[in-house]
Amino acid sequence: MAEPEENEYGIVNAWYNGQEATVRNVQLKIGEPVEIKVEVMSKIDGHVNVELESPLKTKSYEVVSGPSLIDESIDNLFIKSGWNETYIWIIKPTGEWTNGNAPINLFVQFTKAYDEYEHVEFTIVNPYILDEQYSGPAPTRTTTDPSSTDQPPSQGSAGFGVAGALLGIALVVMARRN
Repeated sequence: MAEPEENEYGIVNAWYNGQEATVRNVQLKIGEPVEIKVEVMSKIDGHVNVELESPLKTKSYEVVSGPSLIDESIDNLFIKSGWNETYIWIIKPTGEWTNGNAPINLFVQFTKAYDEYEHVEFTIVNPYILDEQYSGPAPTRTTTDPSSTDQPPSQGSAGFGVAGALLGIALVVMARRN
């Protein structure tokens, strides 16, 4: 059993079909749905950006359900230390990439200030995609609420959220260039 990834700014853990990351020796068929679960906890006041990634240029997976598309950032702005969130995606291979491995990676950035940030990045699973169609049942979900945050909904000013989102995106872009 793997330990969660941790740095001074936060803790991140992930699972593939209930198995703690990084999961090895997996084969998937085209269209075979799998569950990816990610838990994030911040140790700082600031911003947390979460992104499920596929490093291949080919669109290897599609999101059946979940909080974002693959390679799309989820921006959590102005969070407080102790904030935590659980994300669950159901994804499946598209068939555009077969007879090879197609990793599913996770990138999480904790930003305290413009030049104060830490990130956690790892492979959740690196399945070999078979050139065969999946014909089994769709996965069933037993959890009713994928969110574990204890914070009430934000009642911020209109427009302030847009400015914050743009700031968060700019910070992620600048951090990735370093």
